[in-house]
Amino acid sequence: MIRVENLCKSYGDQILFQDLSFKVNSKERIGLVGRNGHGKTTLLRIITGQEEFDDGTVAVPGNYRLGYVSQKLEFSCSSVLQEAMTALGANEKNHHWKAEKILAGLGFKPEDMQRSPAQFSGGFQVRLNLAKALVAEPDMLLLDEPTNYLDITAIRWIERFLLAWPREAIIISHDRSFMDRVVTHIVGIHRKKARKVAGDTTKYYNQMAQEEEVYEKTRRNQQRRIEQMEQFISRFRAKARLANLVQSRIKTLSKIKPDQKLEKLRCLEFAFRYRKFPARQILRAQSLGFAYPQSRPLVENLDLAVASGDRICIVGPNGMGKTTLLRLLSGQLQPTSGKVLLHPEAVTGVYNQTNVANLLETRTVEEEILYSSPDVDRQRARDICGLMLFEGESALKKIKVLSGGEKCRVMLGRILAKPVNLLMLDEPTNHLDMESCDALLAALDNFEGALIMVTHNELFLHSIARRLVVFQQGRVSVFEGTYQDFLERQGWENEEQPGGATEDKRNNSGRLSKKDLRKRRSAIVAERSKLLVPVKRDIALVETDIEELEQQLEDLNQELVQASCNCEADRIASLSQALKTCQQQIDNQYRRLETLYQQQETIQMEFEDRLQGLDQS
Repeated sequence: MIRVENLCKSYGDQILFQDLSFKVNSKERIGLVGRNGHGKTTLLRIITGQEEFDDGTVAVPGNYRLGYVSQKLEFSCSSVLQEAMTALGANEKNHHWKAEKILAGLGFKPEDMQRSPAQFSGGFQVRLNLAKALVAEPDMLLLDEPTNYLDITAIRWIERFLLAWPREAIIISHDRSFMDRVVTHIVGIHRKKARKVAGDTTKYYNQMAQEEEVYEKTRRNQQRRIEQMEQFISRFRAKARLANLVQSRIKTLSKIKPDQKLEKLRCLEFAFRYRKFPARQILRAQSLGFAYPQSRPLVENLDLAVASGDRICIVGPNGMGKTTLLRLLSGQLQPTSGKVLLHPEAVTGVYNQTNVANLLETRTVEEEILYSSPDVDRQRARDICGLMLFEGESALKKIKVLSGGEKCRVMLGRILAKPVNLLMLDEPTNHLDMESCDALLAALDNFEGALIMVTHNELFLHSIARRLVVFQQGRVSVFEGTYQDFLERQGWENEEQPGGATEDKRNNSGRLSKKDLRKRRSAIVAERSKLLVPVKRDIALVETDIEELEQQLEDLNQELVQASCNCEADRIASLSQALKTCQQQIDNQYRRLETLYQQQETIQMEFEDRLQGLDQS
């Protein structure tokens, strides 16, 4: 365990924390929370001795080993396995199997063990950093944003690992659902102090809100009391018979130290502007395929219809093609087969971290927002800068001097500036603190248009997703249902237990194992999807035809009214016949639509029965 007492740290005039105190007891897993820039990473570096502090005490027991996983990536060995083995103890230098076991759990394949760390993506380099800390078997793990750049299967593995971790841990993460599942306590850095609460982030934030409400009520009552005493003193100062009472109040007033009004803490605010969309279907991908030269196809024969108001999340391991698919759908990348059809009235807002390169370094933050949409004036640009925490003079910063996180906030601000009816977001929660993630989640929930999002954040998946595009087992498929439905019916393949244990085909009761159930569900769901996709495609086409025919009917009616006013008998006759034909076509399409919906319902009911039967087997 460790103990932090009255810790103070500042950089020049900026005070990060003062008189900060808390204790980590045996087997506690602490979630360290606080807004960006409030000193979470600095506190971990102080605990590990990498950073000096101004005053206070950090007490760490002798021979107590700390395993720190930072966001900084530094490697010195020529292979992944050798790099991981650098963390082994002096008496375990040849125990390569321990390093291999941890690396495998984090997604490294046997053939990866001899590859150079430099050959891997940033996400896999973060995993290697984590592996080095885990291999050392420390008494306490200190993890600074361990889920950044990890895919969802690796995040779930780390979650299970931490739940089985027998010692102490301090974890910084913006992923609220991940943190809530693994921690036993929350330590929050709030108004330069630390507050420790047993439980998850919801309990912590509720308790802090209640305490601040009580503080504010107490402050207002104190202020009223001071004002009443000051009025009494002013009114009766000249009254000789009340001199003792006046003096008593003067003495009391001199002893009162007024509580300061709490400063309002700012976080990112989001309010996406919606542009009204006149049709039902906003985007359609037909037989979509893409492969980079001399590489296996990342996307193959994908059919996806996106309706107005859809909530679609793209999920799967890193490197499988999620970002590529989003770029195909947004038109940033051309498919090698198939096509993407975007409705003419669709207006997209695309957030992709690679788009940061499109920001002009010579512009200011305000100018980037101002030029993002023709209807944005300077005042609105300034307002959006404020929402993105570029207040006052900060809005006049040049893009070239901004950090990576600040540039991402500018990209989000550009999307907020223009009215859109289709949002396409690639990992929008990276670089956001927990409060900002909550604000983004609320804004996405209130957005009236369609949303397609790549994310590994399971809180967002559970809260938002109504359909999924899943990359798994080398293929991409559309899953009709929520993320919870996906976990129950299909789930993620090859989810190892933290110790590397595997499941048997059947458990002790003779029932199928979860892994085997997932495989069978996956086969049933794939068969259902194969039957449903053409039906849904036909439904979308018929609905589009109906919309076009109804518009044509309305135009013909207007022409008939005009012909009647002009007494054009021949034109009235031809328009009447055209109206009759158009109405017949509409009726036929509605009958066809009804048949297709019945066909869709029959397929869904049949496969629902098969899935329920599998659960009971």
